[in-house]
Amino acid sequence: MKLLIKQRVFSWSDTYDIYDENETEKYFVKAELFAFGHRLHVYDTSGSELGVIRQKLITMLPAFEIEMEGRYCGRVQRKFTWLKPKYEIDLNGWNAEGDFMGWDYEVFSGDRSVAHIRKELFHWGDTYVIDIVNPEDELMALMLTIAIDAANCTDGN
Repeated sequence: MKLLIKQRVFSWSDTYDIYDENETEKYFVKAELFAFGHRLHVYDTSGSELGVIRQKLITMLPAFEIEMEGRYCGRVQRKFTWLKPKYEIDLNGWNAEGDFMGWDYEVFSGDRSVAHIRKELFHWGDTYVIDIVNPEDELMALMLTIAIDAANCTDGN
């Protein structure tokens, strides 16, 4: 299954629209306007909040905590590396590695592929496609993708 994430370009805060493979809107993400650091809320199309991604402020490299339905689920922190972006992920036993430019990520649980995240080039605003192996991992894969994008943005990429 696939999700398409499109960042709204002309918005006061980070806002994303998320569509399924049939281009039907499925989720949206909106940042708190006056929060210290990134604080992104994920909603379904009826407006019910499904999760929050919060930036941890006192860290050397960008770090984000993920909460779903009021429960802490894990953390994503960018690791110091040369060339190839890597993240320390404490989320459902997953790990992720990116390519040289940070536009393509493979997410694994052990040696099993969970999702493939790729950034689409030549679009206004960030646009990502997530190929998710197991539909049960959809929301968590979405939250991870938004956290990686926020970490890249915070890190100046």
